[in-house]
Amino acid sequence: MDVAALDGVRIDLAPGAQILMPASLAIIMMSVALNLHLKDFAIIKRQPVQFLGAALTQVLGLPALTLALIHLINPIPSIALGMIVVACCPGGNVSNFLTHLAKGDTAFSVSLTATSSLAAALLTPISILFWTSLYAPADALVDAIEVSPIPFVVQTTLILAVPLVIGMILAHRFPVTSARVRPGFTLAALAILIFLVFGGLASNWALFTATAFSVLTIAIAHNALGFLLGAGMARVLRMGPKQRRSVTFEIGIQNTGLALVILLGQFEGLGGAASITALWSVWHLFAGGMLVTAFRVYDGLNASAPKSAE
Repeated sequence: MDVAALDGVRIDLAPGAQILMPASLAIIMMSVALNLHLKDFAIIKRQPVQFLGAALTQVLGLPALTLALIHLINPIPSIALGMIVVACCPGGNVSNFLTHLAKGDTAFSVSLTATSSLAAALLTPISILFWTSLYAPADALVDAIEVSPIPFVVQTTLILAVPLVIGMILAHRFPVTSARVRPGFTLAALAILIFLVFGGLASNWALFTATAFSVLTIAIAHNALGFLLGAGMARVLRMGPKQRRSVTFEIGIQNTGLALVILLGQFEGLGGAASITALWSVWHLFAGGMLVTAFRVYDGLNASAPKSAE
């Protein structure tokens, strides 16, 4: 089946889903914010150049690389839009977990996630519109579904910023209570997301499964470039091995749940965009797990190698 057919698909959400959509965005950001603390930003003073370079790689580098890939492969407009939305979203807490498993610098990873999550409230909606405008087919698609720039930015910023600020205040003032309720918010966000995705895909299941391989190929290439960008920029910034691993995961792992909810709520659930985002959300976990395994095997081989005589 032709992948181009995905451009004409709209995810029909279940009744009441439009009310759940902003709620799910708020819950996702609250679950992130409850894990943020002022100490997470302390590393900015200790390593300002490396930290700023890594942050800019995520905010500007990944979207720019995504745009270059889009111009190279010329995907259908809705898939291009999905790629841009994913690239403009902040890193997720999964990157911190994978960094820990890979024996990277977890504190550095947490600091990057905290900063990108805090900046996401304003930068994500603006970035989506900016980078989309640089690819004419995707820009025309956004115009066709009549996404008004100012309302989109204002509404998305408020929905992201308010729970983020509230969550950080609660985490600072009531750390014990925040730690207790955080898993509940995370599970609630996941449950809503699963409900929205599978409920919406059900009516177009045959089309999505028929085009899954082609879309997954793009997602794999896109995700691989993200990991490579993180690893490459970390070397350019002269980071140590542990921090290179942190940046690799931070750039390669994105908050796809946030991306998917934005697409479903603000961009009419465009088929290609929802498809590549959903597949990315599964693939980047698999790819991240493979990277963790590779790092652990590498460490094991180094540990067992005979030491040269001094």
